[in-house]
Amino acid sequence: MVKVPSTLVLVPTEKERRHLARQPGFGVDALCELCGFGPVAAAARAATLIARHQPDRVLLVGMAGTYEPVGLPVESAAIFPSVTMHGVGVGVASGFVSAATLGFHHWWRAGQPPPALDELSLAAPVPTASGPLLTCCTASASTDEAAQRHGQYVGVTAEDMEGFSVALACRLAEVPLAIARGISNEVGDRRFEHWRIPEALDAAWLIANDLIARPTWGTRP
Repeated sequence: MVKVPSTLVLVPTEKERRHLARQPGFGVDALCELCGFGPVAAAARAATLIARHQPDRVLLVGMAGTYEPVGLPVESAAIFPSVTMHGVGVGVASGFVSAATLGFHHWWRAGQPPPALDELSLAAPVPTASGPLLTCCTASASTDEAAQRHGQYVGVTAEDMEGFSVALACRLAEVPLAIARGISNEVGDRRFEHWRIPEALDAAWLIANDLIARPTWGTRP
């Protein structure tokens, strides 16, 4: 019998964790921990948990907004080929310039060329969304702001607030990461009565539960 590697499941918020805890298999075949809300808490907590538990791989599960409501609709879920970062650099809105564009980088190992973009590849055991996940320090507040960000990061398909941070913690620890996000809303839509959080998390867990059972993960789509 093939031994399934140990998987650490990270969930950003207690609200998401409470819903996922009702799903079949949650916490049974993989250790599940909270990583915190937003890029700062998620980075610090993910690094701490990886060092403590020494998992073979990490799976981030939660909700996100979609930039592509036709290809990645509300109530669906996906994993992503890569994750990129918005909000670390200079300026705001259309005047924002990323750290990588300025010649600064979040981190890279000595002896390796620095990355050209603020983007990290993810494990992709199953077909992914058509484009990267965009991690932001602040969620888009309007459809205009969403359109502006989507124009800056051509091809991104969804927006979250933890993915890049967890990916960087995993990259430093040399542990593969997959991100499963359920789509609760369209990016920029702050009308919470339109959000479909339970349905999004249910869809994300269907993917996550399958990934936990897989003995191997690919590194690229």
